[in-house]
Amino acid sequence: MAVVANKRSIMTLYSGSLDIFSHRARIVLAEKGVAVDVIDTDANDKLEDLLELNPYGNAPTLVDRDLVLYDANIIMEYLDERFPHPPLMPVYPVARAKTRLMIYRIDREWSTLVRIIETGKAEEVQAACKELKSYLVKLAPVFANSAYFLNEDFTLVDCCIAPILWRLSAWGIVLPPEAKSVIKYAERVFERDSFQASLTESEQDLRKAVKAEIA
Repeated sequence: MAVVANKRSIMTLYSGSLDIFSHRARIVLAEKGVAVDVIDTDANDKLEDLLELNPYGNAPTLVDRDLVLYDANIIMEYLDERFPHPPLMPVYPVARAKTRLMIYRIDREWSTLVRIIETGKAEEVQAACKELKSYLVKLAPVFANSAYFLNEDFTLVDCCIAPILWRLSAWGIVLPPEAKSVIKYAERVFERDSFQASLTESEQDLRKAVKAEIA
């Protein structure tokens, strides 16, 4: 495993072009301005290399010299500590714990629904979309309280939320007027240079396809 890792002098990210967890890592890398070689795991000729590095063969997988990481949340925190500016985690222990807890909740509640939306049967997808929409509407007052989620500064929590919000329209989820604060939040995040830089062509096409249908 180390032999494969040592072949690359530049940091490398094995990333799925439409994978929400890979998107998290790409946002963090863009926020930090890190030079990185992004390898699309959707290309079949790259899978053998990935399996040598990561026994699960999944994305995202980060290679930094001899180090190989293959969990999105571990990758995000590693990058934040490896490149401390701008910081994406709060300074104080209590605030850091709350951030980690929120990411856990997103993974347990939202990301579970995303998996159903992307892979489930029609009835399951419809129910999951309805539940995800309900979560966002209920959280609208929280989105309204600060510039970013639970914080005036952009954090790792936003890196987890943004990929999901970007895909809502592609999933046919339209937020109602009472979720206006969520929509405004999404617009604010999407306008960030780092977010735009994080997008793959496939992710850009998600929104273009929806706009074309509307037109």
